[in-house]
Amino acid sequence: MSESITVTVIGVPVAKARHRMVNGIAFTPKKTANWEAYARMCATATMQGQRARREPCELSVIAVFPVPKSWPGWKRDAALNGEIRHTTKPDLDNILKAAKDALNGVVYADDAQVTQTTMRKQYGTSPRVVIEVYPVSGCLPCQIKRRPGPQEQGALV
Repeated sequence: MSESITVTVIGVPVAKARHRMVNGIAFTPKKTANWEAYARMCATATMQGQRARREPCELSVIAVFPVPKSWPGWKRDAALNGEIRHTTKPDLDNILKAAKDALNGVVYADDAQVTQTTMRKQYGTSPRVVIEVYPVSGCLPCQIKRRPGPQEQGALV
């Protein structure tokens, strides 16, 4: 069974922005494209030459945001203790989209392999996105062509 992979992308989390159209041509906004390229580079370094996974997987994503400098000390402390949640933009689902796209073809062959996610936004002293990819044990992808034999069956459990 494959082990989990943790990719850490240092810096303020960036959400997947909607594509833009110019003269009928769609493109990804520069901020999103830059973050995804950086996250892809972090994922490639983490993989250390390993091939992209092909089995179903689960993702855990934690987006850590800096506490605004304008906040008073009591509010800063409360945010760092988890008593105040990050309830402003960007939306968590758009952060997930950017993270999944960045790892596509690097950590997993296709982001369609992701069958479950857990996500959280929080405040912290060092902004980052932490993406953990776990193989789903005992499961096969729906593209399977034949029933596994007895020796392969044990590997699924």
